[in-house]
Amino acid sequence: MSERSKKQEHKLQYAVDERVLCFHGPLIYEAKILDREWFVDHEELKGPCYLVHYKGWKNTWDEWVPETRVLRWNDINLETQQKLKNMYSQIGKKRRRGSISSSDKDEDFLNLPEIKIEIPNSLKAQLVDDWENVTKNQQLVVLPRNPTVSQVLEQYKAFKLQKKGTSEELLNEIVDGIKEYFNNALGSILLYRFERHQYANVRKEHTEAMSDIYGAEHLLRLFVQMPSLIAHTDMGAEATNVLTDYLTDIMRYMQRMQKQFFSTEYEHPTPEYVSLTNSI
Repeated sequence: MSERSKKQEHKLQYAVDERVLCFHGPLIYEAKILDREWFVDHEELKGPCYLVHYKGWKNTWDEWVPETRVLRWNDINLETQQKLKNMYSQIGKKRRRGSISSSDKDEDFLNLPEIKIEIPNSLKAQLVDDWENVTKNQQLVVLPRNPTVSQVLEQYKAFKLQKKGTSEELLNEIVDGIKEYFNNALGSILLYRFERHQYANVRKEHTEAMSDIYGAEHLLRLFVQMPSLIAHTDMGAEATNVLTDYLTDIMRYMQRMQKQFFSTEYEHPTPEYVSLTNSI
């Protein structure tokens, strides 16, 4: 096909028929690789991608996923799978939005209504540039960011409170909830493989929440994942509509402030960092 380049020209980490683990929303599931391609001109997919089938799921849920969502089948990643299941169960209980029970079946999640959040075109382009900088150019976002995720959200809150009829209590709950989602999701589903050593170093050097270190680039990645995150809770229809409306509004604000919020220059890591990351 025209949007694909020949896979032999690129290095693909996983083989057809390989048993793997794969992120779907915030959780990790057992999967099998049915096909693999390196996408170039596809509207949504870029770089190394895999067609996966989730074990125990209907074939209609087979999907193409980027390599960043695929994990090796090994003890370490199986342990991560269990930790994520436990973590999101605790998040749901804490926010009284419902929990992800370990006894829930996959089909319960698949029967949930589809949730869509419209991403402005300029922010879609921002996502593509971000992906190219990190995965193709092997560059990193300079950390700590200015503004940080927390600062972006606080600026949005100040902007929103200037408008009549805004509920400060609800707005605080939305902003605090997004920060919580970000801090819990960052290390699990928001990083490209090339960024993981940077993340590990940041965790060693900083005691602050990650929302006080990372910025708009990674917050935007969270918003891409939010429909799946929301779908894995028992949040009611009314609460879901309120949250999605706010997420859409926040992205419009980020679009207005795009030049101020997003970095235009990424840094080149040391040769040692590149060598270490590529060796994994």
